[in-house]
Amino acid sequence: MSNSKLLQGTLILTLGTYIARVLGMIYVFPFESLVGNKGGALFQYGYGQYTIYLSIATAGVPLAVSKFVSKYNALGDYHTSMRMFKSGMKFTMIMGVTVFAALFFLSPIIAELMLGGNGLDNSLDDVVMVIRMVSVAIIVVPTMSLIRGFFQGNGSMGPTAVSQVIEQIARVVFLLASSYIIIKMLNGRIATAVGFATFAAFIGALGGLAVLYWYWKKRKKHFDKLLEQSVEPANISTRDMFKELFSYAGPFVFVGLAIPLFQYVDQFMFNRAMVAAGHKDTAETLFGITFGWVPKLVMIPVSIATAFGLTLVPTITDSYVNGKRRTLKNQIDQTYQTIMFLVLPAVIGMCVLAYPIYALMYSTSDLGGQMLATYAPLALFFSFFTVNAAILQGINKQRYAVISLVLGLLVKIVFNFPLTYYLQATGSILATALGYFVAIAYTFYMIQKHAAYKFTLFVKRSILIILFVAIMALAVWLVQLGLSSFVSYKDGRIAAGLISFAGVGIGGALYLGLAYKSRLLNIVFGDGFVNKITRRFKRNKVREQ
Repeated sequence: MSNSKLLQGTLILTLGTYIARVLGMIYVFPFESLVGNKGGALFQYGYGQYTIYLSIATAGVPLAVSKFVSKYNALGDYHTSMRMFKSGMKFTMIMGVTVFAALFFLSPIIAELMLGGNGLDNSLDDVVMVIRMVSVAIIVVPTMSLIRGFFQGNGSMGPTAVSQVIEQIARVVFLLASSYIIIKMLNGRIATAVGFATFAAFIGALGGLAVLYWYWKKRKKHFDKLLEQSVEPANISTRDMFKELFSYAGPFVFVGLAIPLFQYVDQFMFNRAMVAAGHKDTAETLFGITFGWVPKLVMIPVSIATAFGLTLVPTITDSYVNGKRRTLKNQIDQTYQTIMFLVLPAVIGMCVLAYPIYALMYSTSDLGGQMLATYAPLALFFSFFTVNAAILQGINKQRYAVISLVLGLLVKIVFNFPLTYYLQATGSILATALGYFVAIAYTFYMIQKHAAYKFTLFVKRSILIILFVAIMALAVWLVQLGLSSFVSYKDGRIAAGLISFAGVGIGGALYLGLAYKSRLLNIVFGDGFVNKITRRFKRNKVREQ
């Protein structure tokens, strides 16, 4: 495949992924106004289980199939690629049905463990119902994901991108429409609405699968021609074929589960600790806010920053393989500086503006604002863990990323109950921070050891970034203080939006201005990128004049 086609395919896939992610985030805001915090807790009970069990059902196979197919296609062995695809389809179908059945029938036990006692707002029957309704999607999603992996392995990114977007559109439309009809038009129970909202995952999967089937019918002749041109197929047994496949899949799927696994610990410990501490009345409200609504906001800067950082990982792999140690060090430096430059101001800005931002996106809630301010710093931990895991992958030391995650989870499990018992949701967040701190410290050490990387330059640049962020934070706080004389975030969404946008706009402009004047912007993103942006800005300014 030519470089231009590869770049075009990557851009299409990236665009599709981000459209799907945006759709997967924005539905939360109207959904919260329909079901409230306790409905959010119920939704999270179901979706948290779905995420973990879906990962078990797929076992990293879709991404591994992409790599497998790409490898054998490069050798001209299209027969082995197609054989892997057909075998993989059987595997995901069997796994999908098996894991669906496991989750469906285990749901009463899981629900009882999550609720941690009787007398909470959401009943055991409601939690069981929600888990069972979302579990149906596991029958379809693994197969859909594998077909995407096959197309990607053939260098075709369009089917994945389009199917992701259609899947999210179908899911979000069904989710919001069914919830609105049940609650507003039929005066139904919130639990029923949440059940249909989780069932939307199945509806979305059907939409995505329909798109992929259309692409398959359209391109089948092309695949048939490739089979005719294929070289003699490799003499590899099905057992060895899957052995190779799972060698690709293992580390990727485990590390990708980092955030869901930490949240999974909370699902089984949070309510139990809250009930034990005598906070039964607020347990599910806090659970819904802290693990349902707040993470959706915090993951926005994480997604953007890691996208910038991870674009450098393929070049890190190339530098490591070719022994370019100096280039490797510079690339790791640039990756870390990108994360720090983008995430830290977003984290601090979110902390300062937590109350109006939460009121703008959801509803006025001092508890929501408090939890957002407390949870926001985790964005930095999430970002560095994701990038460190990718760097370790790039230098072929992915096993250390898995070890770091195990260490982090052990810390989370040990500290989660006692900290939640004494500090409620803040304690749970602190336990997550401790777990990620241990995991990140371990990955930093392994990168330093195996990539001969020194943190000196990164620390120096970080001090400058911290200084600029502190100035920005002061400006944002003064803006909020000044506006508070005229409006309050408690006056409604328009007032909350005015405070939020004014703070973000002024704070962001000040931060970027300081970074540009000090040439920090050039250092982090490169002269070429910055000069291109400034030239475009100047041209637009001249046109306006």
